[in-house]
Amino acid sequence: MPTSEARLSGRAAEGAEGEAEPARSGTQISNGNGARIGPNSLIQTGQALAALFGDETARRIFDRAGIGHRYADPPGTMLDEREPQLLFAVLCDTLSDRDATRVLAEAGHRTGHYLLANRIPKPARWLLPRLPSAISARLLGRAISAHAWTFAGSGRFSGEVRGWRRPVIHLAIKANPLATPGCPWHGAVFERLFATLTATQVSVLHPSCQAKGNDCCQWTLTAATGSLRRARMCRRAAADRPDREDHPSQASR
Repeated sequence: MPTSEARLSGRAAEGAEGEAEPARSGTQISNGNGARIGPNSLIQTGQALAALFGDETARRIFDRAGIGHRYADPPGTMLDEREPQLLFAVLCDTLSDRDATRVLAEAGHRTGHYLLANRIPKPARWLLPRLPSAISARLLGRAISAHAWTFAGSGRFSGEVRGWRRPVIHLAIKANPLATPGCPWHGAVFERLFATLTATQVSVLHPSCQAKGNDCCQWTLTAATGSLRRARMCRRAAADRPDREDHPSQASR
């Protein structure tokens, strides 16, 4: 039996009413401050779990987090941030570190894909990849800042883009409510959005992680090496066809 399955089987008996143990995940459960967060943190994690480990495993992890009803009936509106906090904590506690990272990165990639297809207006999807990357990155950064509550909840998001020839994107969430080691979910969301809408392949670094003891979570996105012209052509095509999913890069896995 794989390590992740052994952990899940050994802990399933604890039941859905048992408290999550965030020690391994680094996720700190909110004390009921009522902060809201976007539903894709749950929806796409459930889909990623089912895709990678099967429907039964996904249901059991949701049940153990005490939100089994959310898997059967996914939310369609903003929800209490404690629900994805519990899910992320139980997921990281149940699966191996490698498998938890795979699931959260895939969930983040799916979330970014959903946002591109459903939340980014078609004119913006057409225009941004055709602008100089330094300009499109700044415009996208402002748009993300204006809607940060959808992925940051009670956390405090900040972002800036430095440089024009080779722009470097700096993002941060202080008191990140969904922090997990390496924050693969957030990293994959940021990579998917910036790589597609700035028409530049990007690499994502996570130099500071709250789940690893730092005071906030920080990400640095830079243009990856290789042919920028070819990358821009590929990303423009992806922006024009958001229904076509790309695989996340190694940087977000």
